[in-house]
Amino acid sequence: MKKWLKPWITFFSSTVSVTWNVATADPPDDVTSLLHLNSLKSPDLYVIGLQEVYSGPLRFVSDLVFDNPWSLLFMSALAPRKYIKVSSIRMQGLLLLFFSKLEHVPFIRDIQATYTRTGVFGYWGNKGGVSIRLSFYGHMLCFLNCHLAAHMKYATERVDEFEYIMDTQTFECEKAPRIIDHRLVFWFGDLNFRIQDHGMHFVRTCINNQTYNLLWSKDQLIMMKKKEQMLQEFEEGPLDFQPTYKFDLNSDSYDSSGKKRKPAWTDRILWRLRPKASTHDEPHGNTLDASEVKQDMYTSIMEYSISDHKPVVGIFTLELRKMYKTPLVRLQAEGDWSADIDAVVLYSPLQPFPSSTWDWIGLYKVGFTSVSDYITYTWVKDDEVAINEEVIQVYVSKEEIPVQGEECMLCYYSSTLQCIIGISEPFKVSNIASAHSCLFLTSS
Repeated sequence: MKKWLKPWITFFSSTVSVTWNVATADPPDDVTSLLHLNSLKSPDLYVIGLQEVYSGPLRFVSDLVFDNPWSLLFMSALAPRKYIKVSSIRMQGLLLLFFSKLEHVPFIRDIQATYTRTGVFGYWGNKGGVSIRLSFYGHMLCFLNCHLAAHMKYATERVDEFEYIMDTQTFECEKAPRIIDHRLVFWFGDLNFRIQDHGMHFVRTCINNQTYNLLWSKDQLIMMKKKEQMLQEFEEGPLDFQPTYKFDLNSDSYDSSGKKRKPAWTDRILWRLRPKASTHDEPHGNTLDASEVKQDMYTSIMEYSISDHKPVVGIFTLELRKMYKTPLVRLQAEGDWSADIDAVVLYSPLQPFPSSTWDWIGLYKVGFTSVSDYITYTWVKDDEVAINEEVIQVYVSKEEIPVQGEECMLCYYSSTLQCIIGISEPFKVSNIASAHSCLFLTSS
C-alpha cells in the first residue's frame, strides 16, 4: 500500500464567493456574469450564499425532497464546465452551496454542515447562519453565510447575533470543532450593516461621484470593527463599488418608494486567517500566511435587478501546500462495459481510511451535477467478490448494467467521511440494441 508522499506540493487555488439576497425572487435565466464563467481562468471552488430564498410552505416542502430552483440553476450552469455540487445546506430562506472542480473532489474531505437560528428568539429561521466546513488538501476551511437583523438602529444586535453564531456552531471534528478553530474562514451574507449619520443627499452624491471612500467612516461594520475584537480578526477588501441596497425592482435606481431607504453596503464578504501562533496549529506545516490569501476582486454585479439587493462577488487566490497528492482510493472499470456481458470493477486503497458497510460506489454520466446525481450505485461491502493485498474486485451482473452509449465514470463515496474519495477515468458504456434497465454496478 502506498504511503503519503512528500515533499508537499504548493499550488494556487482560486475561489469565487457570491452573496446575494434574492428577495424571494425566482432565479434569472442566466448567471454567466455572476459566476464569471467567461473568465480566462476558471476557479477551483465556488461558494454561493443566498438569503431570502422563497420558502412558502408548498415550495419549501418540495425543496426538501428535490433541489430548489436556485440550486438547479447553478448546477446546470457549472456541471458542463466540470464542477459538481459537493455540499449544500438550507435553513428556511438561507441557502449555502459549495461547488468544486471535479479534479479536486477526492481531496475535499470531512465535510459537515450546520445552521443557527437567530430570528424570533432563536426559534424562527428567517435570520441566522448556515455553514459548511471541510478539509481541502488537508487545510481546514469554513464558509459561513449569515442573514443578520435588519434596520439602522440594530448594529449592536447584529454583532451579538454574529458572535452567538460563532460561539454556538460546532462540528464533529477533533481538529476544528468550532468555526474559529478553522485555519481559514469566509464570512459573508446580508449582514445588514448600514451607513449612519450621513444624510440621504450626501450619500447619493458620493455614489454618483463614485467617492465611496467618503462613506466608509460611517459604515456600521467598519465602525463596529474598531471596538469588537472578534470583528477585528476578519479582513475585508475596500468597498470600491456601489452600495448594494436598496434598489427598486427591475432597475438600477435606489429606493423611490415613500420610505426612501438610504443606500447601504448590507451585502459583504470577509475572511479570517487563524493566527499561526495559535496552540491549535495543525502539524506538518498545515498553515497559511496572510500573504498567501489574496483578494483579486471585490465588487457588485449591477446587471441583476430581480431583487432589491445587488449580488456581491469576491474572488480569492489561496497559495496552499497540498498535504497529500493521491486520493484515498483508485477506481477502474475493467474491460468493456455493455449489457451482454458481466462487468468488473477494481478499486485499490492508496491510503488508510475509515471504511464502512455504508460505503458505496456510484455510476455517473460525465458532466454529473452532484453526489446524488448517479445513474445507479452499489454497496461496496455487499458486492466485493475477490480481494488480494493490492486490489479489491467486484463483478457486476450484466442485468444491472445500464444501456447508455455514453461516457461514464465511477465514484467511491465514503459514508464516514461524507464525501467522494476516488473517481475513475471516464469510460464508454456500450449502447446495445436490446433495451435494458438502467441498473448497474460496481464496487471498484
